Amino acid sequence: MAQSTGDPTRLSVAEVSRAIAAGSLSPVALTEAYLDRITALDGELHSYVLVLRDEALAAARDAEREIGAGRSRGPLHGIPIGLKDIYKTRGIRTTAGSRVYLDHVPDEDAQSWVRLRDAGAILLGKQETHEFAIGGPDFTLPFPPARNPWNTEHYPAGSSSGTAAAVGAHLCAAGMGSDTGGSIRGPAAYCGIVGLKPTYGRVSRRGVFPLSYSLDHCGPLTRTVEDCALMMQALAGHDPQDPASADMPVPDYAAALAKRLDGVRVGVIRHWHERDAVAGFGADSAPSPTYVAAFDAGCRALESLGARLVDLQLSPLVDYADATRVILLAEAYALHERDFRERPHLFGRHMFARIGLGAFLSAADYVEAVRQRRELCVETARALAGVDVVVSASATGPAPRIDAVATYATFERASYTAPYNLTGLPALAIPIGFESGLPLAFQIAGKPFDETGVLRAGFAFEQASEFRLTQPPIAASLPGR
Repeated sequence: MAQSTGDPTRLSVAEVSRAIAAGSLSPVALTEAYLDRITALDGELHSYVLVLRDEALAAARDAEREIGAGRSRGPLHGIPIGLKDIYKTRGIRTTAGSRVYLDHVPDEDAQSWVRLRDAGAILLGKQETHEFAIGGPDFTLPFPPARNPWNTEHYPAGSSSGTAAAVGAHLCAAGMGSDTGGSIRGPAAYCGIVGLKPTYGRVSRRGVFPLSYSLDHCGPLTRTVEDCALMMQALAGHDPQDPASADMPVPDYAAALAKRLDGVRVGVIRHWHERDAVAGFGADSAPSPTYVAAFDAGCRALESLGARLVDLQLSPLVDYADATRVILLAEAYALHERDFRERPHLFGRHMFARIGLGAFLSAADYVEAVRQRRELCVETARALAGVDVVVSASATGPAPRIDAVATYATFERASYTAPYNLTGLPALAIPIGFESGLPLAFQIAGKPFDETGVLRAGFAFEQASEFRLTQPPIAASLPGR
């Protein structure tokens, strides 16, 4: 296969896919380029907990032979990706970021990884996660927490922290995260990339360590919206062995992308960040002036693309947060109760302190939260009936320093992502600007199973802006960058 000039890790999944199909780029050369970057940079980023160099190169050689013989499996064939280390991989250590599973080698593969592998994706390695997808940046665990590629003194958010950092720093072409209260979209926002939480039931969760059965979602982290659509094409589909999986038709996600939004009705939820954040969580949750300006500019950009904007009013943000917290903690504690009782010393301090709160909840608390969830789902569905997609805030300021993230920060500050876990709606985090050299983002959410509408709006916005073209400093730190 002919080799292209330049650094292929600069290219998106869609771009390298076209280059591989044209014969101007080899999957082996691409995989080697990513492995070289991991070697050079991950000692500073800590985004990987396990790098599968030999296995990745063997898979790349297989992909090159298949593609060269005219047996391409599609746009992901030969594309190197990473998996958050809660995705089980047969014969490959999967730790969930915890001493409890430090030497755990599964005998099964997560179904979402099976779908990606069958589409031709190459696994570079397993990526750092907060302990059991909730533990926070804990420096007492065997694996150091991942760092933000825009400034390594800052937090990449979590719990899909390693995956977001690796995608942002070009240490993989794309990756898989999980999202229970915002763990795909939060890291995407802080790391300046794109993250999609699909509709509940759209992507199989079988073979992925659970946190909260009724709130967990699996989804992709990518550098562009188009890449997200390509990943979703392989990921989406019914899995009869996942009780929550929905048997719904899978559309052509990439075909739905367009650069205009003429006639698209966009609901804008402003009160969550303009009023509710401070009212429900205190002054520390107030958005920065720079964020408010970036959010408003993003909305104007959607309008300039032909969208019709409508202000939406929903219940206060704290109502969504309260129900989400109770459900998450109750379900998470039920999952881990035996280990909490029998070997509590194996847990990190953040994980133990956060999940331990679930021990103090009653059945009545849980039932009341589920009842409130149902009411909020009905209200949200009615509000969305008159629009195609909605826009709301994400993290309303730049990433904090990693050493300033408190144990209970995830519960004490406003969560703009949790409402879409509670309601199960698809939601996309996408960059909208910068503050102090760190990325800012907002969310585009949609109706159940309308990932196409969400991706279309995100793609049009992305194409009209230049935020995706800005590289984090670490991405330019190697010779020739």
